[in-house]
Amino acid sequence: QVQLVESGGGLVQAGGSLRLSCAASGSIFSINTMDWYRQASGKQRELVAAITRGGSTNYSYSVKGRFTISRGNAKNTVYLQMNSLKPEETAVYYCHAELTTTSSSTYSYWGQGTQITVST
Repeated sequence: QVQLVESGGGLVQAGGSLRLSCAASGSIFSINTMDWYRQASGKQRELVAAITRGGSTNYSYSVKGRFTISRGNAKNTVYLQMNSLKPEETAVYYCHAELTTTSSSTYSYWGQGTQITVST
């Protein structure tokens, strides 16, 4: 059993900053990639940022230069530092991981989501 638990969401004014955290726990052998997605009301879920086991990062064009994804020292935690937030970035933010379990199977897991509301 694997769990992804997110924290750090909330209400922030436009131009402000928030930091999201996601911790993976359970029968994990290795984590291949960890990502952050977001889904605004009435819209499709979209990739925001991704980081590989080797530390390579990828960002959506709209957040480049403002958001930073990083992994913790234990490698089972991922962070998303979000600066200069915009009202249109109000959404539920989801942590996602592709990992290999201790039974040598590779699966994709999602966190429960955390709401971020950016006010004008």
